[in-house]
Amino acid sequence: MTPIDLIVTVCAVLSPTTCEETHLVFSSDVSLRQCVMAAQPYIAQWVGEHPKWTAVKWRCEYPRNNQKASGEPVWSVG
Repeated sequence: MTPIDLIVTVCAVLSPTTCEETHLVFSSDVSLRQCVMAAQPYIAQWVGEHPKWTAVKWRCEYPRNNQKASGEPVWSVG
């Protein structure tokens, strides 16, 4: 399996302008595009474990060279 970084931008529930990126490791034999499409359950789990934060957008990259999926949109919630 190839590790893929699932990079999620999260904002504080009580201060929506306070945002940061968090990196989750997504280990699978999928493309970056498939990672983005399959990320929602992992993001939901993270938000469930961190109730003071809400996810606002996410993307997938390879950890070694931080290569983004070409033409891959950054997905946003809302």
